[in-house]
Formats: sequence, C-alpha cells, structure tokens
Amino acid sequence: MPSGSDTAAPAVPGRGRRFAALVRREVPRTALAVLSGLALALAFPPYDLWPLSLVGVAALGLLTRGRTARQGAWTGFAFGLPFFFMLLKWLHVVGWDAVFGLALVQALYTLLLGAGLAVTSRVKYAPVWAACLWVTEEWVRDRVPFGGFPWGRLAFANTGSPFTPLAALGGAPLVTFAVALSGALLAAAAAVLWRLRRGPGRSVRAALPAVEAVGLAAAVTVSGLLVPVHTDADDRVDIAVVQGNVQRPGMDFLGRPMQILDNHATATEQLAADVKAGKAKKPDLVIWPENASDLDPFRYPQAYDRIDEAVKAIGVPVLVGALVDHPDKPGYVFNQGIVWDPKKGPGASYTKQHPVPFGEYVPFREQLSKIITRFQRVPRDFYPGDHTGVLDVGSARLGDVICFEVAYDEIVHDTVNAGARALVVQTNNATYGRTGQPEQQLAMSKLRAVEHGRAVVTAATSGISAVVAPDGTVTHKIPEFTRGVLQASLPLRDEKTVADRVGALPEWVLAIVGLLSCVAAAVIGRRGRTKDEKGQQ
Repeated sequence: MPSGSDTAAPAVPGRGRRFAALVRREVPRTALAVLSGLALALAFPPYDLWPLSLVGVAALGLLTRGRTARQGAWTGFAFGLPFFFMLLKWLHVVGWDAVFGLALVQALYTLLLGAGLAVTSRVKYAPVWAACLWVTEEWVRDRVPFGGFPWGRLAFANTGSPFTPLAALGGAPLVTFAVALSGALLAAAAAVLWRLRRGPGRSVRAALPAVEAVGLAAAVTVSGLLVPVHTDADDRVDIAVVQGNVQRPGMDFLGRPMQILDNHATATEQLAADVKAGKAKKPDLVIWPENASDLDPFRYPQAYDRIDEAVKAIGVPVLVGALVDHPDKPGYVFNQGIVWDPKKGPGASYTKQHPVPFGEYVPFREQLSKIITRFQRVPRDFYPGDHTGVLDVGSARLGDVICFEVAYDEIVHDTVNAGARALVVQTNNATYGRTGQPEQQLAMSKLRAVEHGRAVVTAATSGISAVVAPDGTVTHKIPEFTRGVLQASLPLRDEKTVADRVGALPEWVLAIVGLLSCVAAAVIGRRGRTKDEKGQQ
C-alpha cells in the first residue's frame, strides 16, 4: 500500500469527530433558538404575552453572544423561521406552503440580524447596538421587497405594555428600540451571572454590572409611563360602524354577488328603523368596511341603487368600501373608500395606496402564474392610489387607511399630517376569520392611536370592528362573525404628537447607527487580530 494512503486514512475519522463535535455543540443552541422564536410569537396577539418579547430578544442576544458572524446568522435564522411561522399561521387558509414560504423569506432578515448581533456583541455598549440592529432589521423588512411586510415588529407586541406610550414620541421604531434595549440589557446581565457561576472569584463587586444592567432595563421598561398621552377632544362626532358579516369565512367569503353588500345595506336600514322608533340615536355619519360592496357601483346599477337606498334611509353620509374598476386599464381595480351622501350620492374617495403583493396583485404575473396556479384566484390586480385618505365625511375630517396599510408607518403618518382628526381602518378580514389575524391587526390600530393621538375606528366586514380611544384603549367592539352596528361618540383632535412632527427621523437614525455599529465592530475585530498576529511574530 502506498505510504500516502497510510497518512490519509486517519483523516476521515478525524473529520467525522470534528463534525460530531460540531453537531453536539450547535444542536442545543439551535433548539434553544427555535424555542426562543416560538416564545416571541406568543408575545403577539391573540396570546398577548408581551413580557415574552423581552425574553425573545434576550435569548437571541445570549445565543449569538461571542459567536462568529456565520454562527450568529444560523442562530438568527433558526430563531426567525419558527417565530414567523407561528406568527403568520393565519395564512394557512391560503395554504401551509404559503405560511412556510413567507416565514422563510422573513427569516432571512433575522439571519442578518443574528450575524449583526454576533459581530457587535464583543464591543463596548453592545446592548445599545443590539437595540439599534433590531430597528435596522425592521427598517429593511418594512420596505423590501415589494414595499415590505411589517408584520412581527416588536412594537406590535407591545400595544398594551409600559412601552406603548413611547410611540407618541418616536412611533413604532422607538417602541421597538426600547423593547430591544431592555431585552439586550437583560441578556448582558445574564451573561455576567453565568460567567460568575462558572468562574472563580465570585464577589458582590463582580456582580455589580449585572445589577446595573437589570436596573437600567427596568428603567427603560417603565420610561414609557412618564410620557403623557393626551386624550382630550377638540370636539366630537357621533358615528355608527356597520359590520354586515359574511356567510362563510375563508377564501370564498364573497359568496354570491351582492350578498355582502345586501348584508351591510340591510343592517344600515335596520339602524334607520331603530332611529325612527327612538331605539337608537341618529349618528352624524356611518362607516362601512372594506369591500362592503363586492360589485362596482358605477358599473352595476343594482349595486349603486342598493347603496343609495341604504344611505337615504339613514339620512347621513356613509363611508362605503367598494371595489371599483379602473376606467382606463382593463383588468385593474381600485380598492376604495367612497363618501356617499344621501342627497348628492357618491363624492370624494380614497384609493388604497399599498395593495398586498400576491394577495391583491401578482408581481411577474405572466411568469409566476404558469408555475403557481393558485395565483389564478387573483384574477385582477389592484391599482394603487396616489394620495392620502383624508376625507370630509359629514362634519368630520377623517383619515381613511385600508386594511394592511395600518401596518405601514409612512401611510398613517402622512394621513394624520394631511389633516385627519381621527383615523378609520376599513378592513376585510373574512378570509382570515378566527385565525388570530384580526387581533393582530387591531393591535396595530391601538399603537397608531397612541402614536398619533387620534381615535381609530376599525370597520370590518366580519370582525373585529372596534373603536380605539387616543390612549390606545378599546372602548367598543363587535365580535367576529356577528352582524351588528356599533355606535360611539368619536373624539376629534387637532393636536400633533412629537411622533407626528419628527416622522421617520428616529427610525432612520437608529437604523443607520445599527449598520455603522456592525462596520465599527468588524474594523475593531480586524485590528485586534492584526495585533495578535504581530505579537506572535
């Protein structure tokens, strides 16, 4: 046998031992990352265990601490995939493959987050850089690709926590930063205590950094309670929100044509009858949800007439959600909120600016439809609007935001700064009924109320319709899959919050600091390695 074979033979067992050691080392850490991601998902509605958002952040920080960028990336991915899978499981009505596919794409962002956390964990003030990196991850994910997908932001798990009032100062990004900073400080404290447990020289003085980190985390957590949340109203308007309900949840919620429209028209006419009989107070305006008219009222006379009958019956302006065919582009449709006056008929309207990719339009339709036949169930593409939804509905100047748009900072911010005195979220969650998705979307409305100091009305076809006060508390609600009419006195406010004035500036600053911290950590690490190499020569 050649001598070369004798020297090469032991390499295989050696390589196998190294691989086995790698598996033994990484499997427990990966399992902990998976469990931590699932814990973070439980912080969001419908579970609402917001303290677990701190646990999730702290766990990811500990699992990536002192690791290489590559190791941190894998841990971030192992954390993100189960987190998003559980958070977005409401998409299973479309298909579990859709849940996995979207979760996989979203987990690529936590992969990068994990790498960044690992790189910056070795430098001074690591918890601050970690908190900035959480904002950076959301900053990118909220915009790329196709306008981004903001679901799963730490702020949306903290719409009823001590962190919530911070939204009035810096919006959702500041809430995310505070949550992430508190979690990262807890991770730093845990790391100190772990070192003391494993190493010599245990003393009270050695434990002081851990005590300081916990104290600072507690201070950050309660800091939001010091932020004043204004709820005073400049004036008020009496509203009615109609939830007409649908015959069946899921992908085929529309049923036969005119069915959903008739549900909302009938409920409005019943309200009119109750007003006439003295059983209900006459509202100043009525709000219908997104897609309340499943037929274009300007193309189908029966839809126009049915809306007009209901509006005339109640005798006040109605904000009608309707699908309207594009006048110049066949195959395209507008998702609109239309102000319908009992005397003048349809007037001003708002068109949804941010249609949902693969749900309301299909990017690369011609190519993808050949591969994924399910896209054929989206026969027409929604055409985006080009202006904010500030509408005069009777005596109220309202800001219309349609469905998923409530998740996007800039759309809601621009609507308030354009003059909206209260916000309306017209939504159709019938596809995702009883899946937890309506609760997640309502949580976003609660955060927006505090962020902008505005009451938020959520009008849903099948629920959850609700009124959220400017302090984020839900004052009125109609359960899912219940036909009903909600009446409330809606506060109208003109005062701007600090978040309204500063806009996206805090997010951009924090996100850029996060990026720069990675660059700085990489440079410091390279210099440290260079010094070590010179010292060995």
